[in-house]
Amino acid sequence: MSLVDLIAQADERGLAVSGLACLDRCVPLLGGDDEVLRPLWGSLAEDAAAGDWTERLEETRGKLDMAAGGAEQAEESVALAHRMLATAPAERSAAGLGAWADSCSLAALRIHRLLDGPAAGDDGLAGLCREGAAEGLSPLLAAELRRQITVLELLAAHGPAGLRGALEVSTEGRRVLRAAVSRRSRRDGWDG
Repeated sequence: MSLVDLIAQADERGLAVSGLACLDRCVPLLGGDDEVLRPLWGSLAEDAAAGDWTERLEETRGKLDMAAGGAEQAEESVALAHRMLATAPAERSAAGLGAWADSCSLAALRIHRLLDGPAAGDDGLAGLCREGAAEGLSPLLAAELRRQITVLELLAAHGPAGLRGALEVSTEGRRVLRAAVSRRSRRDGWDG
C-alpha cells in the first residue's frame, strides 16, 4: 500500500501521529532539543483530553520560536520545517489533521531530498515516491519514506498502543537527520 493510501485511510489519531512524527524527525532544523515535542506526543495518548493538544501545541511553538531566535531562515529545508510547525491545526479534527499530515509527509520527504544534495532534476520526486515509485531514491530519502509508512502501519495495526513504536521510529529518524545536517554543515559551511 502506498503512503498516500495509508494517509487516506488513517483515523484522527493516526493522522496526528503521522504529522507529528514528520515534524519530530525534522526538529533539529528548528533548533529544538530531543524533548521539545514530548508534550505533544503525550497529548495523543488514549486518555488525553482534546484540549491538551491545543495548549501543548502553543507551548511548543513558543519554545521553538525562542530556540530559533525569531530569525527568518532562507534555507529551504528550515523553511519547510517551520511551515510544518506553523500549519499544525489547533484542533484535533480529522479534516484539519488529514491536510496537515499530508503536507508534513511531503515536506519531510522534500527536506530529506534537499539534505541529500543538489535537488536538480527533483521534479516531484517526493510526490512520486509517496505513490509507490521507489526506484532511484537516495538512501536518506528511501529511509524517510520507510519511516513514514512504518509509523502509519503501527497506528493502523495497534491503535494507541502503536504510539511508543511510532515515537521510537521518529527518534531514530531524528538522529539520522541530525547527522545529515551535520555532514552538510561540514561539507558546505551551512549554519542551519
